[in-house]
Amino acid sequence: MGASHSYTLRGQQTRLDLTTKVTLAVLALASGVYTYLGVRELLNGTATTVFLGAVIYSSAVSVAIYAFWSFLMRFMPHVRQPRSRAMLYLAMAIGSAMIIAMSSWLNAAALAGSAAIEQHLAVTTEEYQQKLNEAHENALAAQSLLPDIQLASQRFARLSDQEAQSGALTGTSGSGTVVQYLRQMSNQLTGLQGEIEASRTEVSALFDEGGVRLGAMRQLVSSQGPIAERSNSYSEQAVALSGLITALQQTSVAPAVRRAAEDLGRTFIAPIADGADADLRTRQSEVVGRVEAAVQAQSAALAGAADEILARPVVEALRFTPLSAPEAVIRYARDFLPSWAGAISIDLLPAVLIFILCIVQDAIRREDGEDTGEFETQDMSAAELLRALRIQKRLRAMDVEEERELVAAVADGDGIVQRNDPAGPTPFPKTVVR
Repeated sequence: MGASHSYTLRGQQTRLDLTTKVTLAVLALASGVYTYLGVRELLNGTATTVFLGAVIYSSAVSVAIYAFWSFLMRFMPHVRQPRSRAMLYLAMAIGSAMIIAMSSWLNAAALAGSAAIEQHLAVTTEEYQQKLNEAHENALAAQSLLPDIQLASQRFARLSDQEAQSGALTGTSGSGTVVQYLRQMSNQLTGLQGEIEASRTEVSALFDEGGVRLGAMRQLVSSQGPIAERSNSYSEQAVALSGLITALQQTSVAPAVRRAAEDLGRTFIAPIADGADADLRTRQSEVVGRVEAAVQAQSAALAGAADEILARPVVEALRFTPLSAPEAVIRYARDFLPSWAGAISIDLLPAVLIFILCIVQDAIRREDGEDTGEFETQDMSAAELLRALRIQKRLRAMDVEEERELVAAVADGDGIVQRNDPAGPTPFPKTVVR
């Protein structure tokens, strides 16, 4: 039964020899083709130089893969010593790593290179979106000061009107020193308010243009066509968007508000009381002092708010870095694990065939009894069997001839060292038979 099983396994192994060679050749050829497609993206020069360089490299890869796995398929199943088998496994591991280094990553680039570049463009677009939003927020941060400035301006204007109409502050109506000073403070705050409102229009225009650029970039990412051309157009849009982000960063009016707030309190000059009598002049001086304190408080509040805005981190300009297909596949390897698995499987699938051959060869040895020291001859060919039978016949003929010669020698007395004659004299006394 064991001989029958081992004979069947040997027969099937022999029938699959051609299939194994064809399979190995097809895998090596496929790896070479994808390697050609991947390495072509890395070479620079004329079209002829790129073509020849890619063909030579891919051909070398195909030959190396075919030779490497052919050697292991021929030798590994027949090596039985554990130390030698371990050394072959080590050689297979080193060779597999070298194949991955010189071929598999290029295969992955050929399989998923365009998708990886699109992934890079999509990620970069999101980064530009974030930078644009941050620059827009910083530019509009000064708008949050607008309500406080409006309230302060309206308060000074209202006090000015009340003083002019009813003398609410000094007790004497009319357009005097206090009214003029209050109107002056109100006009300064109104001018600052107008500057902030004007910047809002500019910021809105820049942000809208940035949105248009982002829309064009997203369109390039999702559209069809050669990825190289789309990447070039994307670079142009990215450069323009970087300029808009920088412009947004520079349109912030927070520094202007900070300077205006400092000037509001620092350049305060108390006017001379111009009342008709001493009592009125005294009341005017008191009101001007209170107004001065209010102006100083308003100046400190605006300066503090402007400092908080200026303390925000500056949005640094983002620079778009184009990537080749192999570089993009390596950078975004986690997003393309199936492509990596397919590229590596093309190169390392023969390792599975080697393991199968090793298992089958071990099964054949066990069936033949080689592992227990019992050798069988069922793997002999018909010619070897006939030759063995002829040798056996010759050996038997030689044995018969030697036996005849021995019988003849005994009959002639030749070659007999000692002969006992029961009837004749002997050198030893005969044993008495009782």
